[in-house]
Amino acid sequence: MKKLFAIAAALAAMAAPAAADPIAEFYKGKTVTILIGFPPGGGYDANARMLARHMGRFIPGNPTVVASNMPGAGSVTAANHTFNQAAADGTVFTIFASSAAIEPILGNKAARFDPAKFGWIGSMAQEVAYCGVWQGPGAASSWKDVMERETIFGGGAPAAITFQHPMVLKNVLGAAKMKVISGYPGTRDVNLAMNRGEVNASCGLFSSSIMSQWRNEVESGKLKLVIQMGFKKSDQFGVIPSVFDFAKTDEERQILEIHFHQQLLSRPFALPPNTPADRLKALRAAFTETMKDKEFLAESQKIGLDIDPVSGEEIEAALQRFAGFPAQVLKKAEEAMGR
Repeated sequence: MKKLFAIAAALAAMAAPAAADPIAEFYKGKTVTILIGFPPGGGYDANARMLARHMGRFIPGNPTVVASNMPGAGSVTAANHTFNQAAADGTVFTIFASSAAIEPILGNKAARFDPAKFGWIGSMAQEVAYCGVWQGPGAASSWKDVMERETIFGGGAPAAITFQHPMVLKNVLGAAKMKVISGYPGTRDVNLAMNRGEVNASCGLFSSSIMSQWRNEVESGKLKLVIQMGFKKSDQFGVIPSVFDFAKTDEERQILEIHFHQQLLSRPFALPPNTPADRLKALRAAFTETMKDKEFLAESQKIGLDIDPVSGEEIEAALQRFAGFPAQVLKKAEEAMGR
């Protein structure tokens, strides 16, 4: 009899439908949108669109993933929308600049969000950024030259690194002869202006963007990289001095850390606050799997995008560190941007 009961129980277990995966059930047949805080054609756009082509394979339920541009205010527009208006159900997440992410920490009232409350999925890279000068008669060819002769940098909105980086260099390192013309929609527009001769130089050039868009110009010497900024130092494009080589005091170093160690999250993706924890967990896992996928990595290599991922948890820790700097340092970091 016991044997019959055991057989019956086994048959019943086999016949019972498998418990549905609630995450897969939710995402099945849906579309997930990645908002891009910049216009088409730049590095943020390239990273987000490549992620969109692959990540759906690793999200339970295999939803369609599409990318859509929402430029404005150095990507603060997209960050504000994500925090205050986007559906907090796991169907929308956004890539915006690391500089935009710390705007509230530096007192920008137009940045209507708390960076600690986003659901951070991860960053595709922890990059090094550069300033480059377009070479021509009388052009600066080193950082020493930039310090000594007038060089005009093109910049975006006040929250964009194309504006913030040269302003910080000018005000912290004392590059008094630097000039910054702001208002360009994105890095691509700044670089086109440099080509047209409207400006001499551009900052916020990520290594992956250089490899995918400016490799020939850098290798030929037409675009001379004069200084690098980042969480780590790189010799990828030769021996180029780091911004931290020029810090004269501990306070200056802290100010530079706030602005340039944020490159740890140079291609970050964030969900709206209050997104269900299980969907954040699933998207973090899908992001991690995508970053290791052979097909994804093959495409990234083909188009010249460096993949050096950072987890959502690491982004949260970095933001907490920035917020924990002394108030005096944060104030001076804000002033360094010309505010």
